[in-house]
Amino acid sequence: MLKKRIIPCLDVCQGRTVKGVNFVSLTDAGDPVELAERYVSQGADELVFLDITATIEKRKTMINLVERVAAAISIPFTVGGGIASVKDVSSLLKAGADKISINSEAVNNPGLIRTLAKEFGSQCVVVAIDTARVNGDWLVYTSGGRKETNINCLEWAVKAEELGAGEILLTSIGSDGTRNGFALGITGEVCQAVNIPVIASGGAGTMEHFRDLFINTGATAALAASVFHYGNFSVSGLKEYLKSEKIAIR
Repeated sequence: MLKKRIIPCLDVCQGRTVKGVNFVSLTDAGDPVELAERYVSQGADELVFLDITATIEKRKTMINLVERVAAAISIPFTVGGGIASVKDVSSLLKAGADKISINSEAVNNPGLIRTLAKEFGSQCVVVAIDTARVNGDWLVYTSGGRKETNINCLEWAVKAEELGAGEILLTSIGSDGTRNGFALGITGEVCQAVNIPVIASGGAGTMEHFRDLFINTGATAALAASVFHYGNFSVSGLKEYLKSEKIAIR
């Protein structure tokens, strides 16, 4: 059995780490480099860096900041935001990223997943899926959660895997920033539908939420932001708790 991973997330806007609720009402959460160093020291398994306004502002990810974060850490590093081509990925990998995360562009141009997987390997390609329940159906959203599509979340996850995605980063928009717990239902369904690792995101508020996620779904990793940024508990403290709950953790 794969040991579970704990992944802090840096949502970055204008060079600062930010956090909101349901993808809006953003507040400052600190310097990305300082936070990255803190999470490495606490034993984070990986780090995710998302330039959350790159797609909306039609620009590329902030390479200089990616380089600074990459230089400060020694754990696997995933970067997303504004990625639309092989050239974009090449630049980010040269800047220090280990994996890249694509969301809107993958939906708009699914063939990009196959292209990137062939060029860099599936292990490098994370497909991020932002989803929300609409009239009982879990739909995919793009443009930082601003644009609803008519694409079913489960069907898209399966297609992403078929096209060559090596991992799914699944975020429940309705749970994001609420600290009310992960969306266990849809997370469990996606985990059952695909054969690649699924990172669950959105809703972490207590250590028990992480325990419930790993007990009740097949998620191989949990991503969280505000509970770590604002010091509700540390990555190391969370890991000790999960080990005490007999959950295999890295």
